[in-house]
Amino acid sequence: MDEISDIAGQEEKNPEQRFDTILELAIDGGVIDHDQAVYILEEHDRTGKSTRDILIDGEYATEDTLLEMFASYMGCDIVDLADIEIPQEIRSAVPAAVARSHWVIPVDSTSNTITLATYTLVEPTVADELAFVLTKDVTFVLAKKADIEARVSEYYGDESATVADMLANLEDIVTSDSDVADVIDEKDLEAQAGSEPVRRFVNLVLYQAVKDRASDIHFEPFEKEFRIRYRVDGALYEMQPPPKRLAVPIISRVKVLANLNIAERRIPQDGRIPLTVAGHQVDLRVSCLPTQFGESVVLRVLDRNVVALDIDNIGLPDDILDDLLIDIEKPNGIIIVTGPTGSGKTTTLYSCLKKINLPDTKLLTAEEPVEYDMDGIIQVPINPQVGNTFAAVLRAFLRQDPDVMMVGEIRDFETAEIAIQAALTGHLVFSTLHTNDAAGAVTRLVDMGVAPYLVASTLEAVLAQRLVRTSCKECKTSYEPDDEVLQRLDLTRDQVGNRPFYYGRGCTVCNNTGYKGRKGIFEYLRVGGQIRDMINERKPTLIIRERARELGMRTMREDGIRNILDGYTTVDEVLRYT
Repeated sequence: MDEISDIAGQEEKNPEQRFDTILELAIDGGVIDHDQAVYILEEHDRTGKSTRDILIDGEYATEDTLLEMFASYMGCDIVDLADIEIPQEIRSAVPAAVARSHWVIPVDSTSNTITLATYTLVEPTVADELAFVLTKDVTFVLAKKADIEARVSEYYGDESATVADMLANLEDIVTSDSDVADVIDEKDLEAQAGSEPVRRFVNLVLYQAVKDRASDIHFEPFEKEFRIRYRVDGALYEMQPPPKRLAVPIISRVKVLANLNIAERRIPQDGRIPLTVAGHQVDLRVSCLPTQFGESVVLRVLDRNVVALDIDNIGLPDDILDDLLIDIEKPNGIIIVTGPTGSGKTTTLYSCLKKINLPDTKLLTAEEPVEYDMDGIIQVPINPQVGNTFAAVLRAFLRQDPDVMMVGEIRDFETAEIAIQAALTGHLVFSTLHTNDAAGAVTRLVDMGVAPYLVASTLEAVLAQRLVRTSCKECKTSYEPDDEVLQRLDLTRDQVGNRPFYYGRGCTVCNNTGYKGRKGIFEYLRVGGQIRDMINERKPTLIIRERARELGMRTMREDGIRNILDGYTTVDEVLRYT
């Protein structure tokens, strides 16, 4: 009984306590006990400091003790960087962005393997990322933190110089002065696309884009230049461009990764590149488009990690969230999310599905393509080339005994008609449309040819949304708006009161843009008795919207103004998107 009580007491003390590998090693090595580990973990969560630094700063262990512990666990040596001379050709094997983000220094390199010095434990996922970016097998040695930081500062202090070195290595693969676009031989293309400088450059571009949370990567050939741009928080940023003559090898490398035909440059092609970054899977959706000066390639970054798909955390105002939670529990009807491409519609829909994804509910989705993997939901990719259209899949869904269905987009009368029939026969249907506001979704369905009485009897709610950039917290500055600004927003001084407006001055954190991150602004149209009557009477969008406002709907412009007054975003962003 005493043993059982002891075990129960231990479980009650910490039923699901999880420590990182460093703390586990420190406990196993007798450096700290369980209670100290709990305290260190709390300190880590509170301050953001690494557990390694807390162990040293709190004098639980010396750096030498931790290095020996890490070396034993990793099966590697400890070196003194002060005694090692590192040639330039070895330094250039690691891009500055990688050296600084992972705090590693190359100390040896062969054609297939590179040895990196680091000061802390290297998790397997990090080792895999480094192997991907550097296109080599990676081994490690350990050194003191101060020595690593000093060498990183010395070798990689100037980002532009390192990028220039990498581009210089790229140019070495082109021995002819002629334009590479003239190369026809497929074997030559494969050789250039598979050369180590090109592979490493492309891998770094993809890796850095995912690390920077870019939504798209653009490879764009023009008559006299070749541009590479990232879209971060809705805005495009250009990186230092490679020479124009390297466009074909670089684009060919992207096509190789996406399993596309590199010799075919006359027709559009689509593919995908699966990556694993920061321990979770990321899909890059690849689109190749023939242009006057070569192929333009755009990669859409789809983060398949669904941890963030929580309806409580997508930024919905409390009143809209309360109404939406009621509507998604209804047994039948249609709920539509509307907005332009890239406004977060799919994320919102999946957050709704995750909320109602229970063992007693059958959920089916039809998407082009499937953007998130979610356990418990049957997901079907649309492929019109083989006849697997939205309409065809929806018909098949009705024979699968579903409770809830999601249609990626209602594009035509046939899809709309089947979605409405599904709602009429006792199913809850989620979908998207491309309209400017919530009321516009109603008239869009009628314009597709759906009878107004069918729209009125099945449509439950429409959520319209946009993503606006949020002001950078590091450089956010307050100011008092002038009368012209207030007039543009249809605000009065009395409505604003003493609340200041904000803008970002620009700093290194936000790349001098004044913005960091994005936030949703929303309007939610619930289809009740009066709105249903207006749909049956074929009232225009403007009349429906005004009546909805009288019934309590807040427009996206009004929600944007609320975010301005709360200090989240700027006047320019709200006026731009509403």
